[in-house]
Amino acid sequence: MKKILLLSMSLVISGCASLGEGMATAFFKKQEEQDLRQCKISGKSFSGMQSSFEQPGDTEKVLMVHGVGTHVAGYSTQFQEKLSTELDLKLKSSRYKEIKLTHPDYPGVDLGELRVRRLMNEDHSREMLFYELTWSAITNPEKEKIKYDTSGEYSYDRAEVNQLLKQFSNDASPDPMIYLGKSRGEIIASFRTAFCWMVENDWDTLPEESSELCRISNNAAKYLKDDAFSIISHSLGSRIVLDGMHDIAARVTEVASGDTSSAESKFIAALQEKEIPFYLMSNQIPLLEMGENPQEVTGEMDAYCLPEGEHYDKRLVKKTSIMAFSDPNDLLSYGIPQFFVQNYLDSRLCAEVTNIKINVAHVMDLFGMGKFANPMTAHTGYDSDDRVIALIAKGIGTKHTSDIVTERCEWTEYID
Repeated sequence: MKKILLLSMSLVISGCASLGEGMATAFFKKQEEQDLRQCKISGKSFSGMQSSFEQPGDTEKVLMVHGVGTHVAGYSTQFQEKLSTELDLKLKSSRYKEIKLTHPDYPGVDLGELRVRRLMNEDHSREMLFYELTWSAITNPEKEKIKYDTSGEYSYDRAEVNQLLKQFSNDASPDPMIYLGKSRGEIIASFRTAFCWMVENDWDTLPEESSELCRISNNAAKYLKDDAFSIISHSLGSRIVLDGMHDIAARVTEVASGDTSSAESKFIAALQEKEIPFYLMSNQIPLLEMGENPQEVTGEMDAYCLPEGEHYDKRLVKKTSIMAFSDPNDLLSYGIPQFFVQNYLDSRLCAEVTNIKINVAHVMDLFGMGKFANPMTAHTGYDSDDRVIALIAKGIGTKHTSDIVTERCEWTEYID
């Protein structure tokens, strides 16, 4: 009888546990199904990539730069799939073109890889070239110094969840320190080289594979004039993009008074007439400005960006539209207030910022004990969020704006 009683009690207890677990799962699933995640946009209207396809034969070139953590070629596949669907680009090249990045300032150094894919609509009248930059090869060797920490010798008595968190921390947290240390120049050179390949070639002139140096020729000015360009980044990638553009701005200043007939001068002249949007997901620009030396030129946007300005001929681009995405529950992302634009961004970028505060992670009510959102999802979920994709593809405040943005996002429009 005792054995039967114990068996019965154990079945009841396990049944209650299963019932409790099932109720909790159903409770959280119901909250996710309601999808009350906020999306608040503050800034001027922006047109997204759709505006690049006004005329048959138009080409949009997109450069994507990853953030912290080890990435391998192909990391942007899900983002590419969702973006191409939103833009109705159903045709894809059967192969990638792969460029091993090299730079004369860093001979023999592996600066990562640029992987390029071609996307088109069904009648071939619209084309996107998607350039995926993978720079992890630069920082991975440094991470070997702490690889022992997640081996069996040190992890055998660590709780399973903590071990997973430790693995993520050891992979992701060193990258900003390595970037702000000795590898900064190499990572910026990786970005600049990727940018060079993007402006210097079309699909037909890109080699299938290459490890050659990229050098600016007269082609760059032609493609800058004819094609549209966008840059997408995540977390630390945002800092890399801005620093890379600052570096180009410094070189523009040096060359601006030089021989106007050279290929580089023609490239600079074409770049100065360009408007390039930056889509910064999990934006970390303010955080990574800590401890930095100030940019060379700040607080002088009127002098550099207005046609009547004293230094208008030394601007980098005509305008840089920055769309800064941040989840309030992402512990490592930040908005970019106007005072930060004026005081900390290089004036030669002629930056105009739209802040997009968006919950990419669901906020859960923990049975009345408070609300919680997974900070990991809040940091990594941008490139799979339909609203983020729709904003990048079709913007807001234009005839192309997607229904999901109109229905799910609040927009506070800024005017001059």
